Amino acid sequence: MLEYTLPRKLFSYMKLIIAVIQPTKLELVQQSLRRIGVTRLTVCDATGFARQRGQSETYRGNEYATNLLRKVELEIAVNDDFVERTVGCLQQLCRTSNEGTIGDGKIFVLPMDEAIQVSDSSRGPGAI
Repeated sequence: MLEYTLPRKLFSYMKLIIAVIQPTKLELVQQSLRRIGVTRLTVCDATGFARQRGQSETYRGNEYATNLLRKVELEIAVNDDFVERTVGCLQQLCRTSNEGTIGDGKIFVLPMDEAIQVSDSSRGPGAI
């Protein structure tokens, strides 16, 4: 007999926000996120390129082009009620001017099906 089960969750109450920002903005972003109630995040060093297309470097008198620029990647798991304020905070702080410029960064918001706290095995939104 074939058994069909419904997906565990039809929609997610949690989101994973991934933000790629300039390293110089990290401390300000951390302070501001703390002020709006976001107290947990993961910070990773990242390199990448897009429309900035890298820069020229000089090493021991030889010039060479680098197409990878240093960035910082933030991974922030939040419950749905924190998504808009977190994204708004990141957008406001990571712009280098009123209009923004190439290289200010990107923000991705992904659904997150499950979160598990390792220390006490709590699951779901309470684990965040």
